[in-house]
Amino acid sequence: MILLVINILIIVVIGAILFWVVDRFVRDGRLGNLLKILIVLVCLAGIVARVLPVLSGGTVM
Repeated sequence: MILLVINILIIVVIGAILFWVVDRFVRDGRLGNLLKILIVLVCLAGIVARVLPVLSGGTVM
């Protein structure tokens, strides 16, 4: 369980770093917003991929 929390924290930290990079280096507002939405969706997909096997009780593979 602690490994799951560590994995989720790693995903969140990487997402926050990517958010900062987009904020810092992307000048176009619309492109920046689209990239931020993409980052959030990828991070959520990663978190769901880590949490789903724990919630289902079995292995997906």
